[in-house]
Amino acid sequence: MPLAVYILGLSVFALGTSEFMLSGLLPPIADDMDVSIPRAGLLISAFAIGMVVGAPLLAVATLRLPRKTTLVALISVFGVGQVAGALATSYEVLFVSRVVSALACAGFWAVGAAVAIAMVPVTARARAMAVMIGGLSIANVLGVPAGAFLGEHLGWRSAFWAVGGASAVALVGVVTLIPRIPLPERRPRLRGELAIYRDRQVWLSIVVTALAAGGVFCAFSYLAPLLTDVAGLADGWVPTVLALFGVGALIGTTIGGRVADAHLFGVLLSGITASTVLLAALALFASSPAVVIVLSLLLGVSAFYTAPALNARMFNVAGAAPTLAGATTTAAFNLGNTGGPWLGGTVIDADLGYEATAWAGGAMTLVAIAFVAVSLRLHTRSRVVTGGGPASETASLERAQRV
Repeated sequence: MPLAVYILGLSVFALGTSEFMLSGLLPPIADDMDVSIPRAGLLISAFAIGMVVGAPLLAVATLRLPRKTTLVALISVFGVGQVAGALATSYEVLFVSRVVSALACAGFWAVGAAVAIAMVPVTARARAMAVMIGGLSIANVLGVPAGAFLGEHLGWRSAFWAVGGASAVALVGVVTLIPRIPLPERRPRLRGELAIYRDRQVWLSIVVTALAAGGVFCAFSYLAPLLTDVAGLADGWVPTVLALFGVGALIGTTIGGRVADAHLFGVLLSGITASTVLLAALALFASSPAVVIVLSLLLGVSAFYTAPALNARMFNVAGAAPTLAGATTTAAFNLGNTGGPWLGGTVIDADLGYEATAWAGGAMTLVAIAFVAVSLRLHTRSRVVTGGGPASETASLERAQRV
C-alpha cells in the first residue's frame, strides 16, 4: 500500500473526529447555546448536509484541478471552520461553521478517495478504502472520546480547538508527503462522469449506503443521553463507551477491508444484518448498563465492517468516473448521517424515549438489507447474461480504471 494512502488516512482522522465528536458534546453545547438536545443534534445533521451537497459539488468544481493542490486547499478551509466553531457566539454561527467545515471535508473525501483508488490495483480497492476509513475508526477510538473528555473538563470549545490543531498537522502531512499527481492526458468531461447516474446499480448503492449508515447513526448520535438518562451511567462513562465504539469500528474496518474484495456481497449482507440485530438489542436492553456497553462495541464492529465494501461497490459500478464515484459515496453516507439523526430527534420529540432511536435505526437497516438483495440479484443476472466470472469482471474493472 503506497505511503500516500496512509497519509490520507491520517488526514481523515481529523475530519472524522470533527464529524463524530458532537455525539459526546450535545449536552454541554445544548446548555451553553440554550437549545434543546434534539436541536443541538441538528448540528450533526448540518455537517452531514454539507457533506451531501459538498461532495458532488466540489468533485465537479475541482475535476480538472491538480489533486494535491485541491487537497491542500480543502484541509486548510476545514481547519479554519474548526476555529470559527470554537469562537462561535451563537447557535446560528456554530451551525454555519459546521456546514462550511463539512463542505471542505466532503471535497477532501471525494478527491482523496479517488487518489487512493488510482494508486492501487482493482483487487486492492477495498483495502485502500479500509486504510482511509481506518482514519475514521481511529477518530472514534481516540478523537471522539478525547473530544468528550475535553468537553467535560475544559468546555466543548476546547474540542474544536483540538481538531483545528489536528487539521494543521494533517496539512503539513499532505504538503510534504502526498506526491504530485499529474492530471490525465485526456481531461475528464463532466458529461462523461455524470453518465454513471444512468446505471441503476449506482442508485442501489446510494440507497444501501444511506440506509446502512443512517440506521446506525440514528442511535449513535444520541448515545450520550441514552447512556446517562436511560442506562443510568455517570457522565464520565460517555468517553469510555464512545472509545469502545471506536475500537469496534477499527476492528470492523480491518476485517471488512481484508474480506470485502473477495466476498463483497457477503460482507454487505452479514454486516447490515448484524447491525439490525444489535440495534434491536440496544432498544430492548437500553436500561442495562453492562449490556449497552457491550452492544456499543459490537455496533462499532458491524457498522464499519461494511464500510470498505460499500465504498468498493460504488467504485466497481462507477469505475469510469472515479472522482464522482468517491463523491457519490461520500454523499450517500452523509445522506444517512443526515436522515438518521433527524429521525432520532423526531422520535425523541414524540416522547418515545432515547431507546426508540435504536428501533428507528433498526428499521432503516432492515430496508437496506432488502435493497442489497435486489442489487445482488441484478448483479448475478448480469453476470449470467454476459457469461462473466471473477476474472472477466476484474478485467473490465481494470479497463474502467485505465479510462
